[in-house]
Amino acid sequence: MSNQIKQIALRIKELREIYGISLKSLAEEFEIPQEQYEAYESGDVDIPVSFLYKIASRFNVELTAILTGDNPKLQTYSLVRKGKGVSVERRKEYKYHSLAYNFINKKLEPFLVTVEPSSEFDSVSYNSHLGQEFNYVLEGELKIIIDGHELLLKEGDSLFFDSTAKHGMKALGSKTAKFLAIIMH
Repeated sequence: MSNQIKQIALRIKELREIYGISLKSLAEEFEIPQEQYEAYESGDVDIPVSFLYKIASRFNVELTAILTGDNPKLQTYSLVRKGKGVSVERRKEYKYHSLAYNFINKKLEPFLVTVEPSSEFDSVSYNSHLGQEFNYVLEGELKIIIDGHELLLKEGDSLFFDSTAKHGMKALGSKTAKFLAIIMH
């Protein structure tokens, strides 16, 4: 895994240890197997953004602090120039770029998400998280599956959904897809 994932894993472990919570207790609280939680803390596996939100909420810290190690500081506005900001590579086929990483007490998290094309036989990775989500396709085409419903989105299409529902996506064809994702807490 990347050094960035290793650093995020270390911050998660440090939060748990600061609060004096056992691996077993936290895994039970998050309703995941202890082995899966241990794998997240090791930094040897992909850590889903949905899990990072749960950690941030559980320990009352900003997601930015988990992602970067720094607390956001801005209160009036946050300007992120093209190509700047905080990037998170969770999987080879997904790249998240935070568009408001340095704004404190956000009620939502805006991301520019890039999805690399994959084989039509590649499986879709699913996740779910608290809140609601809005996606707006900027480039390419996406297949999004929400609770078993397959939706095809093209450039200019948008989708709003309950993000507690199991959902996943993949780029269609041979072109990279980009979309704006706004996750509301």
